[in-house]
Amino acid sequence: MELSSSQKAGLIFGGVFLVAGIVLSTIVFLFWHLIREDVFEDVVILTNDNGICYVETMDDVPKTITDCNLNPGDKTTIKFGKDLAWASIVIP
Repeated sequence: MELSSSQKAGLIFGGVFLVAGIVLSTIVFLFWHLIREDVFEDVVILTNDNGICYVETMDDVPKTITDCNLNPGDKTTIKFGKDLAWASIVIP
């Protein structure tokens, strides 16, 4: 069976389109999982070590907060990425 030049061009175009789709879907899939959802949680400051506060959250990953001026026992709301070890204070 002999393919005409337009059939060959169509086959090449389809192959390139398929390969590009596979590559793009793989790249998007990888980057999609690098983007973590933001979690907001009300917590109590456990310690303040020279501007670095430590809190415990519901995901059992201790969080550190830099540039913190709160005292141990203060309640605040923090924002953090799911399963990450650092957080920031949410300013209302």
